[in-house]
Amino acid sequence: MAGYTDSKQDHAMRLRRVEGQIRGLQRMVEEDKYCIDILTQVSAATSALRSFSLSLLEEHLAHCVAEATLKGGPEAEAKVKEASDAIARLVRS
Repeated sequence: MAGYTDSKQDHAMRLRRVEGQIRGLQRMVEEDKYCIDILTQVSAATSALRSFSLSLLEEHLAHCVAEATLKGGPEAEAKVKEASDAIARLVRS
């Protein structure tokens, strides 16, 4: 079971909202909207994705990583490294 299973519907709803924001951006470009207005909406969509990512990461740490660390050994080390790499990717983006 994935760490986000309990929040799956909430996550799906948040992603649908982001999808709507992206479609809105496409419409704005097609309708030749003002550049700054488009950039404002890009910022909003980026923020929504970042918020989603942090929520998913928090659940991963609380479930998958915590469970692996209780077991210990190579699996625990791998999960911690995996989470650390994911955090690094989020920070760079």
